Amino acid sequence: MMRRLFWLVLGAVLGVTGYRKATAIARSLRPAPRASALAGFAADVREGMAVYLERQAQPPASTLEGHRRRGLAAGGPAPSPPRPDTHHHDELKDGR
Repeated sequence: MMRRLFWLVLGAVLGVTGYRKATAIARSLRPAPRASALAGFAADVREGMAVYLERQAQPPASTLEGHRRRGLAAGGPAPSPPRPDTHHHDELKDGR
């Protein structure tokens, strides 16, 4: 049992050490990001934030604008008033 634990620990230590060395070698072989690329990215982010803030600065539209009652054509005739003996609802309630 102790021998298996020894080999397990030794394998884990060697695996972690090997992974770290391989990662360090791979990082040294890759070229570093250029400063001009980072500056271009920062400029894109600033531009995007400016567009976002410009859109958010506009006053919100009324919640009733653009909505019309169901079943009515745009600019169509006004509906007749409901009869007193019937119930008319514009929207369904609770799916019933």
